[in-house]
Amino acid sequence: MEEVSKDYSKHYSDKKFWDKVVKFGKTAGVKVTYTAMILYYTIQKPSVPKKAKGIVYGALGYFILPLDMIPDVIPVVGYADDIGMLLGAIAIIAMYIDAETKQKAKDKVVEWFGDSVMDDVVSVDEEIEKKSKKREAKS
Repeated sequence: MEEVSKDYSKHYSDKKFWDKVVKFGKTAGVKVTYTAMILYYTIQKPSVPKKAKGIVYGALGYFILPLDMIPDVIPVVGYADDIGMLLGAIAIIAMYIDAETKQKAKDKVVEWFGDSVMDDVVSVDEEIEKKSKKREAKS
């Protein structure tokens, strides 16, 4: 994951990230958008180490690219690889994700999609919790 993340980190910029999320957020869906927003808000925190930020920049760089392992233009499955990459990054940096970061991401997703998306948000939070516990158990 870290090697892949480094390869794609050169494709990341705040402008490209926001352009992608605003243009394709609804197409990508709540889970992809919420996961990307969590990562974005996590790297805004000065307390997050550079190595963790590098992993996130790589995952978000991969998300930004329109042509990746499964091109984003393919309906339904186009973002499956993106969510995998984003969740993989979250599993690695989970210790830096706090309630404030999740709340900022939730607020943005609810602003764009409406209150009806909370089931999807909760399912992502549960997935993050599982990955975090699994990583802790390995340590």
